[in-house]
Formats: sequence, structure tokens, C-alpha cells
Amino acid sequence: MDGRNKIPHHRQAAAVACNPIGHSIIMQIEQSQIDRLIEFKRRDKFSSAAWNERGLNPSSNELCQQLKVLFNSSVDNLVEAIDKKYSDRQLKTVLKNELSKFNKLDYDTEEKEFIVDLFHELSNIVKIDFKDSLNKWMYGSILTTLLKINKVIRPEKIIETLKQPCTKCGTQLETHIMRKEKGIIETSWFIVKCNNCKEFNLLSLGPDVKETRFGNYQWVENLRMDEFTHEQALTRLEQIKFFRK
Repeated sequence: MDGRNKIPHHRQAAAVACNPIGHSIIMQIEQSQIDRLIEFKRRDKFSSAAWNERGLNPSSNELCQQLKVLFNSSVDNLVEAIDKKYSDRQLKTVLKNELSKFNKLDYDTEEKEFIVDLFHELSNIVKIDFKDSLNKWMYGSILTTLLKINKVIRPEKIIETLKQPCTKCGTQLETHIMRKEKGIIETSWFIVKCNNCKEFNLLSLGPDVKETRFGNYQWVENLRMDEFTHEQALTRLEQIKFFRK
């Protein structure tokens, strides 16, 4: 369809909200977003395991606590914004305001990348395209422009997609492999939540995986293989299924 004939997003939302069924759908979407934000807040985002999964030694306890407080405050403000029926533009402003509270001079490169990844996760939850703002915070306006040009010239490629069926609905849970490197050992089990039916699943990515992108699921928790056997990881999976219903 020609772009000139498309109905603006805010008009579509208004039209849907005019009937009871449409209003119910919007309420369900908003509640799902709030549930995922609360889950994000409860997660131990800066645990030793979370740093180790990125191939890094944990930052100081003081810095991790500071990051935890800032991110949890960001979640609270996003939840409040959803409750108040903020528009996409207003939600984006909330994200920008929250990101501005992180002084990038206080963090090294790896810490900044961690912050950007978590903000990207938050923006995905509330369905806001926030990549440009994150790139500007990370690299500055000039370098961000150069990165855009480079991305057009050399687009990021998925070299392989791992698939594992969801144990409840059968949807193929996809993990996109962006980079591989021989000799990298598999170190963790991943507990994830299917976007389709919300069931928790246990994933294994195998060796030689250097960089990935999540597909149609949400990351919940990782379990180090030197601490959890497969059977123990399955037990932890069942605990999460029981306590996070």
C-alpha cells in the first residue's frame, strides 16, 4: 500500500479504543508491557553471572548498585507512563530523560555497552525505536551518522539461526548467530520466555558462538554450566514456571 494512504498510528489506536473489544486488546497489551517491565526490575541485572556472560569481570559493587537504582527508577517511570496512556512520542521522551541520568563519563566502554543493551531491551518492551538515541549517547552525533552510512554499505548479517521448539505451543524459538569463533566453549544454559505463549523454556546455544541476537523470545535468566548440570537447569526451569505464573 502506498504510504500516503496509511492511517496514522495514533488514529488507528483511537479507532480501536472506540469499541469494547479493541479497548480490551489495548488493556491486555499494556498489562503485558507492565508485567515485562516488572520482571525486568526484579531480575538481578548486574550479578556476577550477568557480567561473566558478557565475558567481563564484574564492576564494583558500588557501581552495580548505582546502575540497579537508576534502571529500576527508569522502569518505575515507564510503568507510570503506560498507566497514564502516554503516546509513543511521550514514551520516547521518558526513555530519553532516563538515559540522560546516566553520565557516560562515569563508565568504561564495556559498562556503557551493557547500559545500552539494557535500554534497548526496555525500548523493545514498550515498542519504541530508540536505536538512534542510544547510538548518540554511546558514540556522539557525528560518529552515529558515520555508523549509519557504514550500516547501509555493510549491513549486519545473520550467519546462522538456531531453532528450538517451544515446549508448550511448538513455536520455533529463534536465536540469530551474528558471529562465530572456533574454540569458544559453551558456558551457560538460557532460560527464556516464548513471545507467543509466554511459556518458559531452556535453551542451549552450543560452542563457537561469539555474538547473538534474540529472536522471538525474552531472556529471563542464564545458568552457568559449571554450576548447573542439565538436570539441575531443568529443575530451576520448573521452579521459575511455578513461581512466575
